[in-house]
Amino acid sequence: ENREEMLNSKSNRLTETLEEANKLFDEVARPREAALDAQFLVVASNLGKEKASELHSEMTSFDTATFAEDLLTFMGINRTELEDDDSEPGGFLPSDAWQKVGEEALKYLRRAPTFHYMLGSFKSDPPVAKQRIERQKKASRGEAKRAMPAQLKKMEESHQEATEKEVERILGILQTLFENDPDTPISFFDFVIDPNSFSRTVENMFHVSFLIRDGLAEIKLDDYVLPIIEPTKPSKGRKNDRGPGARNQVVLSLTEKKWK
Repeated sequence: ENREEMLNSKSNRLTETLEEANKLFDEVARPREAALDAQFLVVASNLGKEKASELHSEMTSFDTATFAEDLLTFMGINRTELEDDDSEPGGFLPSDAWQKVGEEALKYLRRAPTFHYMLGSFKSDPPVAKQRIERQKKASRGEAKRAMPAQLKKMEESHQEATEKEVERILGILQTLFENDPDTPISFFDFVIDPNSFSRTVENMFHVSFLIRDGLAEIKLDDYVLPIIEPTKPSKGRKNDRGPGARNQVVLSLTEKKWK
């Protein structure tokens, strides 16, 4: 409704409307109000673009017709004389017109264009610079190699600590089950299998393997040729340690189908 007033270069109505919209935007609480604000922003942007396009400055405006008239006058054509002289209805440039323009242009174009390679310099970098870069690369590689063992050692120590804690936790569970009912064999599969997680089952078997390796537990076969597990007594563990080959480890494969 106030389009003409907002497009007026002497009016600040568009700025005032934007400030009012900013205040109203703080109270927006519904999607419809936000959509109206976005619609207003589009309209205000278009009005601002139109208002900017209508602004002209003497420093930036360029009138092609005026420039052509001034150029023709400079080249030697007098429009007043042409109108009085009917013999040359279209007007012709003097023979030295373009030469006159060229001589004038020389005053402003005396500097020659700079020379540069289209595909860069033809000369390569000095050999000394290359050697210096190579030495820096070797030094950085050396620093990286020196830093790597410390990082790997720290990671290995953290994983080892977590594994040791989990092995100790499983050993405690095994000892508790055995102490509560020493006459009932503990099924190996019941002990390690997690019915809800195949990956957790594999982790349990991995941690139990450390108990077998260290002689803290042993696996036997019951009357049904199924594996059972029980903790070893300290004296029995030390006895097994003395005899070479007394403790054996086996590789047990477990697929997800068998786990189910």
